Amino acid sequence: MSKETLTVDEIKSRVGQNIGTSRWFTVDQKRIDGFADVTEDHQFIHIDVERAKKETPFGGTIAHGFLTLSLLAPMGYDALPSLTNRAMGINYGLDKVRFLNPVRAGSRVRAHYKLADVTQRSPKELLFKYEVTVEIEGQERPALIAESLGMAVLA
Repeated sequence: MSKETLTVDEIKSRVGQNIGTSRWFTVDQKRIDGFADVTEDHQFIHIDVERAKKETPFGGTIAHGFLTLSLLAPMGYDALPSLTNRAMGINYGLDKVRFLNPVRAGSRVRAHYKLADVTQRSPKELLFKYEVTVEIEGQERPALIAESLGMAVLA
């Protein structure tokens, strides 16, 4: 978990660098089922363990891609440094997302963040672009890669 606090100039100097790695998050069946309920996506590959074992190449259930993507928020809290004089942060969106490898129920995932760009949009707004890779423990291919955008509003 990152406890580092950086100034605007310090963080701008880190463009192009790996800036943080989150802790591991377990994606168990309970989390998958809860996500299915909240999003109303009850496709059997996510929630029916026995059927997923029999009818899919995954050997069991897998997480929703959007569940893995949604973990970028808490992973970011873990991995990314704080910014001095920041009043709040806002999820600004995504430029690109690719789901490369299914996350099987019971797997652990973590995110690696590379700071791709920092744009000063106004005296009180900084737009950050991160290249994020979500690793699956024990797997060579990541679960996903994304270009994640975050807005920092300065006090």
